Amino acid sequence: MSLRLSLIFLSLVTLPVASAPILLVTQDEMLESNSANLHFISKVASPPNAPVIDILVPKLDAPVASPTSISLRFTSRDPSKVKADTFKVYYGTFQIDITNRLLGVAQVTEQGMSLKEVALPKGNHKILINVEDSEGRVGSRFVEFDIK
Repeated sequence: MSLRLSLIFLSLVTLPVASAPILLVTQDEMLESNSANLHFISKVASPPNAPVIDILVPKLDAPVASPTSISLRFTSRDPSKVKADTFKVYYGTFQIDITNRLLGVAQVTEQGMSLKEVALPKGNHKILINVEDSEGRVGSRFVEFDIK
């Protein structure tokens, strides 16, 4: 290989590669969840003084673009503390545990969780988020939103 060709090859190899956002759920998982015929809808009710889960980003009052950032804030009642290692996320009607998909790329602390970019297929999505405090109380947040 000529020296010039070698230099061109090396310059291509060292180019920075933009990382793609992680795909949180597949198109098939979304479609199966949305087409499930359920006869009841469960409501999420946290016990008194359980941690509160606030969704800071994205704003869910309108359809969300994909990819998107996600930022959650956990608030506990003193003197308890949120236990970050109890963070769980379940997707859709079948409550598929997608926690590990997030933990590989997200920061989860007792204050909350943040993720720079996550991709979701276009359509309707339902997510259940749980986190426990040091008193054993589980705070839950159910979120339903559309990706445009």
